Amino acid sequence: MRPKVVLAYSGGLDTTVCLQWLKDRGFDVIAFCADVGQGEDLAGVRRRALRCGAVKALIHDLRQEFVRDFVLPALKADAVYEGKYLLATALSRPLIAKHLAQVAKAEKATHVAHGCTGKGNDQVRFEVTLAALAPSVKVLAPVREWELKSREEEIAYAQRHRLPITVTKKRLYSLDQNLWGVSIECGPLEDPWIEPPEGAYQWTRSPRATPKAPAYVTVAFSRGVPAALNGRRLPFMTIIQQLNTIGARYGVGRSDLIEDRLVGIKSREVYEAPAATILHAAHRELEQLTLHRETLEFKELVAARYARLIYDGLWYTPLRTALDGFIARTQAVVTGEVRVKLWGGQAVPVGRRSPRALYRRTLATYGGTDAFDQRAAAGFIAIWGLPYKSAGAAR
Repeated sequence: MRPKVVLAYSGGLDTTVCLQWLKDRGFDVIAFCADVGQGEDLAGVRRRALRCGAVKALIHDLRQEFVRDFVLPALKADAVYEGKYLLATALSRPLIAKHLAQVAKAEKATHVAHGCTGKGNDQVRFEVTLAALAPSVKVLAPVREWELKSREEEIAYAQRHRLPITVTKKRLYSLDQNLWGVSIECGPLEDPWIEPPEGAYQWTRSPRATPKAPAYVTVAFSRGVPAALNGRRLPFMTIIQQLNTIGARYGVGRSDLIEDRLVGIKSREVYEAPAATILHAAHRELEQLTLHRETLEFKELVAARYARLIYDGLWYTPLRTALDGFIARTQAVVTGEVRVKLWGGQAVPVGRRSPRALYRRTLATYGGTDAFDQRAAAGFIAIWGLPYKSAGAAR
């Protein structure tokens, strides 16, 4: 009996060639495709896998699980990698790997496989997750092992085996997308001096081509969870979809990053994440209104560490679980609304309100309703500055 391998299959060039390569080495290949909102014809992907010789092709709709169990925790954490990357691809990998492990167990497969390269981050995310969740399953990474050295050689291999591929040698960019965003690399983007061509962007309009009048969106949160958009209560996934549409129309969510990959090299990555950009801006603004200064300062440290855990493939770790406990405590008061102005590629919070707000107008105002005792400031300054006064006297 031939051994079984479950292949994380996207239908693209790499995984299509992987499928044939694994067959050639004596495996029965079960193609597994996760629907995380990439917007592709997944029925077509399934047909392609079967035409390539997969013994079975499975499509799992993981969109709800993706936004509930991965995107939402990252949003509550304010997790952004190196100040620009909202982690769309990185968040999907532990989810896909989790279901790879489950399919392998259900199908009694001894191996799982992926189509990641040896210089990327995704290989780590897949394999560390699989080690944590299914340590007895062996992982195969054909792209790290095969003799094919370039995209052109992969295309030639596919043509020799009459594999149904739609790519050509002229394709400029490597893309990965899901509900939370698009990752774009390769081609002209490999020169960090060159401005990203407009043709690289998949979702968003150029800021120069956006409507002249701004748009305003109001996002309501309940305990840190997006709950309504423009006064209408909606599921979180629907809010993401609607904000992606309107944000893209206004050119919101583009970022261009010289990124430190986990494997030790720098790469140039371009991202689009309209909804993620709007929601992160709104969420941080509401936290600024409802959380104490010391909590906000510490949460910034947690956000950076949380983003690094996601990026480094360490989702299923005790530290991430422990940080979730701290984050959940902070989100208990993050309830309210934020109004965001979309214009010329920017998403700028311009209004915020909350029943848990720490802002008090009677303390902040300089008008007639001022309730702040200004005479108390003299004593405060004297005590606050006492150590520095003493140091000055000593000098």
